[in-house]
Amino acid sequence: MRRTGYEPTQARSPLRLRLGLAVCGLVWGIAAAVGFAIFDQPGWAGFCAAIAALAAADCVIVVRHMRQGPHYQPGRTIPPYRPADEPRRRRH
Repeated sequence: MRRTGYEPTQARSPLRLRLGLAVCGLVWGIAAAVGFAIFDQPGWAGFCAAIAALAAADCVIVVRHMRQGPHYQPGRTIPPYRPADEPRRRRH
């Protein structure tokens, strides 16, 4: 396949790093929520539980993207980059 100039030659996805950071946030969020709940700080416990919930949602999203394979795209009808044979359009 001929290069079009829109794609990098050796692109790497940061999904594993993002998953690791999300898992770290999940663990620390749960630990902090439990710790604040033990010391009777419901506001901080709720805040840390919300952070843990966001980290858990991010873990689910990242794992879903990883399972879709190396050619993850936002939708089936969206190509990864402009085809090589299509002429470029000028913006007015």
